[in-house]
Amino acid sequence: MKLLRTTFVALMGAALLSMAGAASAQTWPTKPVKLIVPFAPGAGADIGARLAADVLSRKWGQPVIVENRPGGDSLIAIRAVINDNDDHQFLFTPTGNFTPHPYRHEKLGYVRDRDLLPVARFSNTILSVSVSETLGIKTLGEFVELAKKKPNELNVMVVPGITELVWDGFTTSLGLKITKVPFTNLTQGASEMTTGRIQAVMTALAIQQPVLQAGGARLVAVTSRNRISILKDVPTAIEAGVPSLELEGLVGMFGPKSLSPELRKRIGEEVAAVARMPEVAEKLVTSGQVPNPGGADDFSADIVKQENQVAAIAKLIGLKRMDP
Repeated sequence: MKLLRTTFVALMGAALLSMAGAASAQTWPTKPVKLIVPFAPGAGADIGARLAADVLSRKWGQPVIVENRPGGDSLIAIRAVINDNDDHQFLFTPTGNFTPHPYRHEKLGYVRDRDLLPVARFSNTILSVSVSETLGIKTLGEFVELAKKKPNELNVMVVPGITELVWDGFTTSLGLKITKVPFTNLTQGASEMTTGRIQAVMTALAIQQPVLQAGGARLVAVTSRNRISILKDVPTAIEAGVPSLELEGLVGMFGPKSLSPELRKRIGEEVAAVARMPEVAEKLVTSGQVPNPGGADDFSADIVKQENQVAAIAKLIGLKRMDP
């Protein structure tokens, strides 16, 4: 009898908590909402966040403020959301900014799947590979063959972080020796393909676009799993026969652990709906992105897949996990 009473009390408590969460989700937001972006203004994720904020502020009846907190390999922005643990404050970022973190930092101070909850998938940054026209080649496969014939004679500029990690996995898996050239100004680095000083670039398409338009480089592949609708003639890395260069440029919204399941679901659906709006999609495309709306569950599955990809590449190239 005592066991039945205890079970009944526990079930009633869970039901009351669920009802309270549902009621809170209906009345939220009760104050301004903040989207924290780990980049300076003008970056792709910043543009996406501002597009979302503009629509959501009208829908929610509260200001939605975009706050830029660049630096610290995105840890400054991430820790702000985690430490404040406020269900009116969110992180808006590419997933590739944090999936390599365990292999880059000894003490992160957070556990991703516990402290940073995926809320909504919003867009994909278009990531791609271009080669200098001075090489006289037209495909990614031709670049691979050239690199095999000329070890240590070709070079590349890649974005630090997950993009560089994927590139390292690609070269290791094929036994290629290609020199990585660092540039603080990535757009300037991409422009060097015109002179042949840089022979290949793997970055966001937006960074490569000026030199592509000027005719100094050729776009040979996008890294996404599927072809990009605005680049119908450009193959994916998989289609080009180089699956090790596959990388999804996932961008989305994350909340703190205090976020209730009901509120997380509601916000996720509403943010994804913004990404489906034609006028938003058009503006995303002009910034080198494509809409990729999805709720918390879809986004979570994509992140786990990317984390597994990072772990596999780290094992391949001998990179050890620093944060347990």
